[in-house]
Amino acid sequence: MSKERISGSEALMRSLEHEGVKTIFGYPGGAIMPVFDALYDHRDKLNHILVRHEQGAAHAAQGFARVSGEVGVCLVTSGPGATNTITGVADAMIDSTPIVVIAGQVGAGLLGTDAFQEVDLVGITQPISKWSYQIRRAEDVAWAVSRAFYIARSGRPGPVVLDFAKNAQIDMTDFEPMKVDFIRSYDPDPETDPKALAEAVALINESKKPLVLVGQGVELGNAQQELRAFVEKADIPCGCTLLGLSALPTSHPLNKGMLGMHGNLGPNVKTNECDVLIAVGMRFDDRVTGKLETYAKQAKVIHLDIDPSEIGKNVPVDVPVLGDCKRTLALLTELIQSNTHTEWINSFASYEETEYTRVIEKEVHPSSGPLNMGEVVRAVSEATENKAILVTDVGQNQMMACRYFKYSQNRSVVTSGGMGTMGFCLPAAIGATFGAPQRTVCAFMGDGGLQMTMQELGTIMEQKAPVKIILLNNNYLGNVRQWQAMFFNRRYSFTPMMNPDYKQIASAYGIPFRRVAEREDLNEAIREMLTTDGPFFLEACVIEEGNVLPMTPPGSSVNYMMLDLDC
Repeated sequence: MSKERISGSEALMRSLEHEGVKTIFGYPGGAIMPVFDALYDHRDKLNHILVRHEQGAAHAAQGFARVSGEVGVCLVTSGPGATNTITGVADAMIDSTPIVVIAGQVGAGLLGTDAFQEVDLVGITQPISKWSYQIRRAEDVAWAVSRAFYIARSGRPGPVVLDFAKNAQIDMTDFEPMKVDFIRSYDPDPETDPKALAEAVALINESKKPLVLVGQGVELGNAQQELRAFVEKADIPCGCTLLGLSALPTSHPLNKGMLGMHGNLGPNVKTNECDVLIAVGMRFDDRVTGKLETYAKQAKVIHLDIDPSEIGKNVPVDVPVLGDCKRTLALLTELIQSNTHTEWINSFASYEETEYTRVIEKEVHPSSGPLNMGEVVRAVSEATENKAILVTDVGQNQMMACRYFKYSQNRSVVTSGGMGTMGFCLPAAIGATFGAPQRTVCAFMGDGGLQMTMQELGTIMEQKAPVKIILLNNNYLGNVRQWQAMFFNRRYSFTPMMNPDYKQIASAYGIPFRRVAEREDLNEAIREMLTTDGPFFLEACVIEEGNVLPMTPPGSSVNYMMLDLDC
C-alpha cells in the first residue's frame, strides 16, 4: 500500500487525530498559519477553542488534562505566541500535567538570523519540559507527534513542546501514522524491587502509628480504588496533598484532611508522631514538609513513586518502592496483614475538635460580620452535593477553597500547586468544561488572579463554556497582605487593589451576573448560579482582612501551626 503524499501541516492534523485528540486550545499567527489552514478542513474532528491569550491556551490544556486524564493540546505561533505559553509549560512540569504545546517557528533557512518572531523555544523550554524538539522536516512530523504524546502521558506525566518550523509545515511528505511506545534510556514505569516491597510490608505490619500521605500520583495513576483497598485493609489514616485532595473522598473515615502550610492540624501534627510514614505519589515539597531538619525524624519513611528522582530528594527514604502506584499499592495490599489502629486514629480527634472550635466554625459558620471566604466555599460545595470540580486561582482563595470544598469524585481538584500561578483559574476552568462536560465546574478566584487572565471571559462568551465563576472579592492581594500583616508590621505595600465594576464587565461579555454581600442572600445567589444554564459570574464581597488559618510559618516545623494571629 502506497503512502499518501501530504503537507507537514496535514500530517500534523492526521497525527493528532491518530492520538485521539478531539480538542485543541490555540491562537493563530504568521508562523503557524499553514497549520491553521489545514485545521480548517478538520473542524469536524478537531474542535479548536480560540482563547484570548496564549497563556490561556496552556492553562486551558492543563485544566482539560487534569479532569479528563488525557493529554491537553495547545497550538500557537512563534515568538511572543510561543513565549506566552512558558508559564503554562513550567506549571505543567512541576504539577505533572500531560500537555503538548505545538508552536510555529520561522523556516529552517532563517533559524539563527533573528528573523521576525524568531525565538529559541527549544532552548527556553528544555529545563521546564519532559521533552522539547524542533521539527525541521515534514517527514519527521508523524514520529515527533507520536513520541511527544508517548512522553507526555507515560511515566510521571508532563509537558512536551514541539517547535514546528514553517518550511516543515508547507513541504510535502509520504505520510503514515506512527506509534512510538519505546524510547531507549527512558523507563516510564521502573521495575519494583521485591526486596523493597518485602521491607515495606514488614514495616507496615509492625507499625503502631502509621500515616499515609496521599499525593496527586494516585489520581494520575488512576489508583484511587487501590489506595482505598490498601488503607482500609491496614486501617491507616491519611493526609492529602493539595493536588491529591480528591483521590480519597472527603467523607472517608480515614481521610484526616489536607497536609501543608495551610492544611489541617491533625495530619500535620501527626506527621511528627507517626512511626511509619507512607508517601504515595507525592513529592516532599517545602509547603508540605516545613522545616526539613525536624520533619518526621521519628518515622521510618516508605516512598511509593514512579519517578526515581523524587526518592530521597528532600526527605531521606528508608524504603523506596518504585513503579506505578496502581501496581505497587495492589502488591502491598495483597501482602500486608489486615490490621486495626483504633487508638492511633482516635488520637486525631482532639486536634480535629481544636481546629473546628478555634478556626473552622468561625470561618464557615460566622454569626455576624461580612461574608467569609470559607463560608462561601462550603455553601457552594454543599449546593453541588460535593460533586463539582473545584478549580482555583492562587492566594487566599486557593487555600480557602481547597480547605472547605468537599470531594466525592476523583479528579475534582484543579489548581496550580508547585508554581503558584496567579491567573491560572479562569482558563483552566474553561479547559475543565471541555475535559469533563458532564460535570459542574466551580471556579474560585480572587480579584488579583481574575484580572491577570480576565480576557478569557471572551472565550467563555464565544464557547458558552458553563464555568461557574465565584469571585471572592476582598479588594486586596489577600495572601501577600496576610504575610505583610504577620511579618512586615502591616505595611501594606501595594496590596490594596482598586477593582472595576464586575457587573458591567460580565454584562459586556453576556454572562449572567449577581453580586452578594449579605449572608442571608448567599444561598439564593448560589442556587441561581447553579440553575442557570451556561456560564455565571457570582461576585461575593468578603471580609477584606481575613486570614487563612491554621498556618505553619515559613521555616517552622510542620507540627507547629498557628491557630490565630495576634497581628
